Formats: sequence, C-alpha cells, structure tokens
Amino acid sequence: MVRRDSVEALPAALARLGDLEASLALGLRGKPEAIRLSLVCLLARGHLLVEDVPGVGKTTLAQALARSVRCEFHRLQFTSDMLPSDVLGVTIYNAHTREFEFKRGPVFTNFLLADEINRATPKTQSALLEAMNERQVSIDGRSYPLARPFMVIATQNPVEHHGTYPLPESQLDRFLMRIRIGYPDSMSEREILKDSATAQPAQPVLAVDELLHFQERIGEVRVDDSLVDYMMAVVERTRNHDSLALGVSPRGAQSLYRAAQALALVEGREYAIPDDVKRLVVPIFAHRVVVNTRVALSQRTSDMSDRILEEILTEIEVPL
Repeated sequence: MVRRDSVEALPAALARLGDLEASLALGLRGKPEAIRLSLVCLLARGHLLVEDVPGVGKTTLAQALARSVRCEFHRLQFTSDMLPSDVLGVTIYNAHTREFEFKRGPVFTNFLLADEINRATPKTQSALLEAMNERQVSIDGRSYPLARPFMVIATQNPVEHHGTYPLPESQLDRFLMRIRIGYPDSMSEREILKDSATAQPAQPVLAVDELLHFQERIGEVRVDDSLVDYMMAVVERTRNHDSLALGVSPRGAQSLYRAAQALALVEGREYAIPDDVKRLVVPIFAHRVVVNTRVALSQRTSDMSDRILEEILTEIEVPL
C-alpha cells in the first residue's frame, strides 16, 4: 500500500527525476529509451551492462549516469593483465606500525565504471561477484562493506572477440539489466557533430541522500497480484521453451519486479502496469537466458534471445 504522504509528494519527486533524466540527455543525444532504462536500473539498485559496437556512447552514458549524482566515481579500463587486487585492493605490511594494512581498491566507491569488462580474465571478472551481489568485499578473512549507493556500470563490445573473455552466466546474472544504445538518428547525429567541440560533461543534480530516498521509495509502488502472476508466467515459459537451454533464475524474476516498480515511479505512477513488464522483459531477461546450440547454429544471429522473449510475450495472456 502506498503511503498518503508519498502520493502527495509525487510531483516533486518526478521533477527531481526529470532533472536527472535531462542531465543524462545532455551527454547522450537521441537515445531517450536507453536513458530511461539506465535510470530505472539505478533506482532499482541494480547493475547495468551496456553492450554495443564502439563509438555509440557506451562510456559516455556510464559517465553521465555516475556524474549526475553527487557521490564518488571511479573508472577502470579492464585489460588482460589486470589482477583482482587491482579492483578490490591489497593487504600490505606497514614497517612503521608493524601491522598489515588493507589498501582499498577502486571498487570502494559509489559508481564503478568497468570499461570493456570482457577484456579482463575470468579471475579478475569474478572478483566483482561478491561486490555486486553482497555489497561487500572479503579479503584475508575479513569483510569490508561497500558504500551506499553502489552501482557497477560495465561496457563491452559484442562484435570484436579477439583478446576477450566472455562473461559467464553467473556474472551476467548479477547485472539487473543489459541495454544496447545503437546508432543515433540523422538529426541527433547532426547535433552531436555540431556540438562536439562545446559539449559539457553531465553535472550533479541529485545528492546521495536524495538517490537513497528514491531507491527506498520504489518499494511503495503497488504491484497487483495478477501482474505478479503475469511475470511468473513469463519466467516459467523461459524455463520450458524448446529454444532455450537455460531459463530465467529467481534473481532475474526479482529484478523484473523491482524494475517494474522503478519504471512506474519514473513515469509518475504509484502502481505498475502490464506495459511496464512487457517493456522490461527483454533488457532484463535477454542476457540471462541461453539459446540452445541447435537454434543458435541454425539461426546465426546475436539477438535470438531477444526474439524468443518477444515471442513468449505474445503467447502469455496479459492481465486486464
């Protein structure tokens, strides 16, 4: 049930979220859907995977999202020679105090931009698993909590595979959402060319406490039982579909639920609707399902999972 005071304050909240969305739009022209989805991911306390060809604005979107909130931001360029300690930190011996001290790594921040994450080795990639799922880091038998909020924004190029290490399913499942940006339309690209010399980086528009308030507030958005049944029907269909070798996990179902609440709040509603679910199924589920080998070899297309999920959505009855 949504609290009365929350409903009355909704216009003010929407104005603040609108300012944040406008700030992101200054950095990434002509891509309102990518911006809206990244904002939903942020409010749902998720991690974002931005996957696309080089030069379309993956890093630009990630930096704009991180810099639009007044909190700490670190950027890591992932390479094949990077070690887990380069991400998490390392314990060293202090000769003056004669004690071991833990030197915190870049992961101890609010926003971590993991640029070209698939260029790091699996050992380094897996160093992020605990941080992304538990919001803590364990080193030498001790656990260190991460800051709030904490978000990993990772980028990768799905086309070039030379010198890359594909993310395993266990790590892909930690990302709440995967989005693709795509090429801009001709009008937006014209604006990008004309304004490239004078473009300004995104400016902070939200304080940390405001962001934490919004993240807490999405839990107040009402999700009807019939809509939960609809989500579960889609999830169950991915687990028994002939073309899928791996369906959506319970973590994936939870991600869809939280994201639907976040999208409803961003769009000015105190309740989620079926269109929220239909809009989010592909970006939240496509990187979690695995197309079986027979279909993958026969179709030879990188977006088969997207197509199968869209097909599933046409098969499931939408609640009224």
